[in-house]
Amino acid sequence: MTKPSDRAVDLLLYAISAVFALVTALTSTLLPHRAWGAIAACGYLAAALLVYVVRRRDVLTWATWGAVAMLPLVVQAVQRAGGRTDRAQEEVVVVEHMGESLLHTGTPYLSRAEIAAIPLDERLLGYRPYQPGMSLFGLPRAIAGEHWWTDARVWFAIITVAALVAAVTLLRPSNPSMVRAMQAATVLPVTALTLATGGDDIPVLALCLLALALFASGRPGWAGVAIGAAAGLKLFALPIVAVLAALSIATGTWRRLLPGALGIPVLAVLPPLLVNPDALIENVFRFTLGHGLVTSPAQSPFPGYLISQAVPGGRYVAAGLLVAAAAVIGVLLVRRPPRTAATAALFCGYGLLAAILLMPTTRFGYLLYPVALLLWAPALRVFSGRTQQAHSFFGPTA
Repeated sequence: MTKPSDRAVDLLLYAISAVFALVTALTSTLLPHRAWGAIAACGYLAAALLVYVVRRRDVLTWATWGAVAMLPLVVQAVQRAGGRTDRAQEEVVVVEHMGESLLHTGTPYLSRAEIAAIPLDERLLGYRPYQPGMSLFGLPRAIAGEHWWTDARVWFAIITVAALVAAVTLLRPSNPSMVRAMQAATVLPVTALTLATGGDDIPVLALCLLALALFASGRPGWAGVAIGAAAGLKLFALPIVAVLAALSIATGTWRRLLPGALGIPVLAVLPPLLVNPDALIENVFRFTLGHGLVTSPAQSPFPGYLISQAVPGGRYVAAGLLVAAAAVIGVLLVRRPPRTAATAALFCGYGLLAAILLMPTTRFGYLLYPVALLLWAPALRVFSGRTQQAHSFFGPTA
């Protein structure tokens, strides 16, 4: 049952988001962000005006997501296919280059020597700091050429929609906490902006949320497949793999979860490892750890970055704090492991929040992970507390 306070919070959310989008459209130095803001501001404003008109909050959430994320994405993809070079962030180009390299060389990565041969002002785009699975989103453009529908963001969106629809169906739209969880994963500006302009983090997040929903509904095997797929796309999913592994061990379901959770990332890494292991290490590890030929532009002013810049030997201090935080979380996972998907979501949310704040190089946009995971936890808790039927479109839970 919808409470009056729920709609009041919705109104505040959409109103603040409209202001954020408008300010972005007027002041951002990134042209894809400005283009997003111009469209999204209208979408958020319309949602704010309809809060007390549309009866079902979940319907308004999905419609708002279409207006503030999907519509700007398609508009930018069409404009980009028409020749606009300022309608995508660099990560979109990088992912599409990964697909092209995979198609022609068998590995999505360039070697250190190949990257060094690129002109200095373009060298950053030579690095592909993602897991090999991310290259699959670049294959459509590599195979079919430059069309709006081969834009990597379109395929990010397709996987995201599929994963979130599955997760919401599992947790049931009637779940009173579900709308807030959906909003965190879809219409918050940090998620909508990311999907429309860059997008590579959004399918990773959606697969992580789906994995938690699958585990909560008694399907640890499928949960392992979902989180394994996420880890095959980006290293950012590995902490969630660790938490779900601890959860599966605590609940005696590890034989069903771990094959997919660990096997899929390993299978994704094997081909490029066999083709050119040094190129894989250069892109995924050396560059990520700050030892590439160029440095990452991820420099949001969080504590870890500020310490690394302002304190003598600050990079090592920040790294030490990050390791200490990881050690504390690791000890907690061993001594007091999560026993429900809701508790696991809290572990993941707070753990990733600590990591993002303490990493020497990070992005403001990474906050979408902890925000969505922490707001997903109440929906998981409500669902787990109910008596569930044994069948759904995923098959029997037993």
